[in-house]
Amino acid sequence: MKVSKFLVSALVVVATTVSSMAQTAEEIAKKHIEAIGGVEKWKAIKSIEIQNRMSIGGMEVESKSIILVGKGLRTEASVMGQKIITALDGDQGWTILPTMMGGTGEPQELPNAVTKQTKGQMNFGGALIDYVEKGATLELVGKEKVDNVEAYRLKLTEKNGDVTNVFVSPSTYYIVKTTASRVINAKNTDIELSFSNFKAVDGLIFPYTTEIPSPMGGGQMTMEVDSIKLNPSVDEAIFKKPAKK
Repeated sequence: MKVSKFLVSALVVVATTVSSMAQTAEEIAKKHIEAIGGVEKWKAIKSIEIQNRMSIGGMEVESKSIILVGKGLRTEASVMGQKIITALDGDQGWTILPTMMGGTGEPQELPNAVTKQTKGQMNFGGALIDYVEKGATLELVGKEKVDNVEAYRLKLTEKNGDVTNVFVSPSTYYIVKTTASRVINAKNTDIELSFSNFKAVDGLIFPYTTEIPSPMGGGQMTMEVDSIKLNPSVDEAIFKKPAKK
């Protein structure tokens, strides 16, 4: 009798687990969007300006990013008195890299893979907002430890086949990490971002700390947000690729 009761209980647990797994991906995405402010508030954001500081091997780099929905993105970083510019004008990406850093000092086109990856930053609110409308699919893979917490691991497959693993905190429903593999300069490149230090700006939640494994190994590159401005006035001319000197 005890064995029968145990078997029945086990079957109920299994059935419940299978049922929840079938629905959890959508539920997790919905709870995440609600937790970071809601889709309507995010869609009301038309432009954003972010001031950042990045620590790389003991060197601090200051940067400013300006994004205008559907129009463009521009990031300027100051390194040892030299300015690096990366920009998108619609679907066209370009950059200016100083000669002391291996560049030409002239505007150059970004590789298609880099342009595409950069364009992902223009999706305010993150990858899970409107993923269905964008033709993407979402699957719950299971749970995986992120900083000693069993986070939900979601597999986001975009319309073009690109896959991003999205890790969601079970307590806050914030995205705490993403991983992906992309082909950049004809090489498979692993991309990992870890997010923490979440703060509210006008009712919307932003991660103020982003950590990226150093491509040279031996530690992390850490980016800290200094300030965020929502819906600032933006001159679209800043996204245009300048002529060579």
